[in-house]
Amino acid sequence: MVAEMNGKIGGKSLHWAELGFEYIRTDARFSARWREGEWSEGELLASEIMPLHEGSPALHYAQQCFEGLKAQCARDGRVLLFRPELNADRMREAAGRLLMPVVSEALFLRGVEAAVQANREWIPPFGSGASLYVRPMLIGVGDNLGLRPAREFEFRVFVSPVGPYYKQAGLAPISLAVSEMDRAAPRGTGSFKIGANYAGGLLATQCAQRQGANEALYLDAVEQRYIDEAGSANILVVLRDGSLVTPASAAVLPSVTRRSIMRLAADRLGMVTAERPIDLRAEFDDFVEMGACGTAAVLSPINRIWFDDAWHAVNPGQSGGKGSDAGVGPVMQELYDLLTGIQQGEISENYGWIHEVHLS
Repeated sequence: MVAEMNGKIGGKSLHWAELGFEYIRTDARFSARWREGEWSEGELLASEIMPLHEGSPALHYAQQCFEGLKAQCARDGRVLLFRPELNADRMREAAGRLLMPVVSEALFLRGVEAAVQANREWIPPFGSGASLYVRPMLIGVGDNLGLRPAREFEFRVFVSPVGPYYKQAGLAPISLAVSEMDRAAPRGTGSFKIGANYAGGLLATQCAQRQGANEALYLDAVEQRYIDEAGSANILVVLRDGSLVTPASAAVLPSVTRRSIMRLAADRLGMVTAERPIDLRAEFDDFVEMGACGTAAVLSPINRIWFDDAWHAVNPGQSGGKGSDAGVGPVMQELYDLLTGIQQGEISENYGWIHEVHLS
C-alpha cells in the first residue's frame, strides 16, 4: 500500500489557473476487487496502469460504468466534496443495469476519500479556478469470451487536477449544434452513466465542433422534437414567464448538478421550476436563458444553437445581448454563484450537501 502522504494542499508546482480538462498522473489510486461474491478491503496503488485479461467483458461488451465528482479546497483549508452519496447511488443503479456487483456507499466513499487524501498535494488551492477531479469506475475483468457477466470486477478511483471543461475559463457562454444522431433510446441505457453511451456520442461531438459549436445537443429519439441533453451535460432553460425548466426524458442522465441547481432556483431564487418535455422549435422563442450543467461543465450559459440549417441566438433582443458575442444572463450568473459558493464552502447551506474529507 502506498504510504500516507504528508504534503500540503496544492503543493505541486503547477500553473493551476492554466489547467484544462486533461488527465494528469497523480501519486496514488484506490483499488478494490470483487471475487467469489465479496469485495476486498481495497488498497492504494502507485501505478496508473491496469493489467487486464484480453477476455475482460469491459473490453468486449462494455460492462463498465463510472462517476465524476470534484474535491475542492475551501478558503479555510478544508477539502470538500459535493453530494458524493448521489454519485454512489448512481453507480449502484448503473451496476444493477449492467449485472455488476453493487459498490456500497461505504466502499464508494472510502475509495474516494482514500484517493483524495493520498493526493493532497494535487488539490488545487482555493481561488485558483481549478479542482481535483475524482473518477470512480467499476469494470468487469478476467477471462471471458461469450456474452455473459464477468466473474471478477475492479472498483478503482483515480484523481486528476483539472481546469474548466470547456476552453473558456469561468462562466463563459458556449454554443450547441443539434445532432442528427440519437444519443439513446427511451428504454435504453441513456439514464445510466456507462461508457457505451459516451463512445456512441464521440462522432456527434466531432460533427458539432466542425459546425462551429462546442458540443452536440440531442433531441428525443422518437420524434426529434424534444430536448434530451448535450453530449456531456444536462440542459436548463429560463422561459419568458420566469420559470426554470429542464427536460423530462427516460434517456437523460440524472445529473447531480442539475438536481442541485433546480433546488437552489426554487429555494433561493423563488423560481417556479419544472421537469417536463421541452419542444425545441415550438418553444425556442420563449427561451430567455439557457445553460448546460454537470460536474465537469459546472454551469455554462448557452448563447446559440444550430438547428434547421441555421444558427439561432438565445433571446437576442434582451438587454445586454445574447447573440454570438453575448454575455451571461442574470439567472445563470446567480445560479452559478450559488452553486460554486456552496461547493467551495463560501455560502452556507442546510441541505447536508457538503462532505468534508479529513486529511489528517
